[in-house]
Amino acid sequence: MGERYVVIGGGLAGLAAAVWLSEAGKNVTLLERRGQLGGRTHAMRAEIADDTPDNGQHVVASGYEHLWRYLTSVGTRQFIEFPKSSTLRWPDGRSTTMQTTGLAAIRALFGVHPDASWADRLRAARATLLLGWQALHQPADLADLSTEQWFERVGMPAPAREALWDWLALGIAAEPVARESAKVFANVMATGFRLGVKHRTPVTIGYPTVDLDTLYISGALRVFEERGVDVRYRAVARKIVIDKGRVTGVTLSDGTQIPADAVVCAVPNSNIGGLLDDLPEHPEIYAAADKLGYTPIVSTNLYLDRPLGTESAFEGLIGGTGVIDEVFDRQIMHGRNTDRAWLYCLTTSGAYEQIHKSNDEIVDEQMALLRRYYPAAREAEVVQAQVVKMPKATFSQVVGTDALRPPQKTSVSSLVLAGDWTATDWSATMESAVQSAAKAVDLLLEPRQ
Repeated sequence: MGERYVVIGGGLAGLAAAVWLSEAGKNVTLLERRGQLGGRTHAMRAEIADDTPDNGQHVVASGYEHLWRYLTSVGTRQFIEFPKSSTLRWPDGRSTTMQTTGLAAIRALFGVHPDASWADRLRAARATLLLGWQALHQPADLADLSTEQWFERVGMPAPAREALWDWLALGIAAEPVARESAKVFANVMATGFRLGVKHRTPVTIGYPTVDLDTLYISGALRVFEERGVDVRYRAVARKIVIDKGRVTGVTLSDGTQIPADAVVCAVPNSNIGGLLDDLPEHPEIYAAADKLGYTPIVSTNLYLDRPLGTESAFEGLIGGTGVIDEVFDRQIMHGRNTDRAWLYCLTTSGAYEQIHKSNDEIVDEQMALLRRYYPAAREAEVVQAQVVKMPKATFSQVVGTDALRPPQKTSVSSLVLAGDWTATDWSATMESAVQSAAKAVDLLLEPRQ
């Protein structure tokens, strides 16, 4: 029968770990506390519109090497598209096209705001080069700065921040620049630079052309069926049992115990409490999980009775809201049928105020936003709306948290950690989750004493 490997958590980190352990010929059991896999990444149903939207719109970067490995393993790598450009809009009707691939994408870093003077563009170019240099050669006090303070120190002009940099930082760490850790942003920039040099092309942004279940989950289920992975739903793990320095099992909430010779603990930092009580260093890991905290994200799927007139798959709405909002056109992204409605997805990262509002308030707020930027939205009717509130969407990446993320390796060689909140080259992203799984699996596949 061989060693018994148990993966706790059916989010993306747990899925990747289970897929790769099964590829290595291991006997794998996957425990998921809910009735479906995917964790914070899954599709939904919109009955009135007869459609399959997602619980939040995702974008991916071309530098996500471990994510591409996972998508290749589950057979869905072809469902990622990299557009050549995106659109930025202002409430007065102006818009500009921002290139997202090739050398033109690098030029966009130096200023795409229509009001930017040549002096602004020169200052943006200088500040951008300084950001890049400091990301690769980080100042000693960077961990003590917010991203906003870092931007101010390098002299990034307001037009460049408004048109690009604040949005980019918010997207990377899901925190407003006044709260976000500059070191987190710098680390991701450095990783992007290294990958760009390695692959001889700038890192660019893409999006899925299918729903998240099809992209991440359906292929994994096929792999599990082919390789005999035992997936157990509604299985709430309470404690990983360790005896004499080795894992022996996982105790569930109903008191039963799943035998295990090795465990991948792939749960969010919000769910780690109690699982590691037998691990000698559990107080330090629990403390780090608590200090990392949580960042709220609110996603809104708006089904409208008419098109907005978007030009790109995703468009940035700039000015007047305190952050840059983005509108995702699922017709362009997915080629979806519009017989019943047009679907537009909006996601608010760092949604500290929005998370406390009612669904109706959020829908009204988002429609008011669309009406400021798209003339067609002024007469549009909402056919169906879905609001997805995730109070603990990701771990928080504010000033002072960078050094808290624990490694995948523990003092017990048969127990490893995974999840985007553990130490990786990325912030709270799909790539961070999958990279953590790759590291965890490699540790378990090493010969153990």
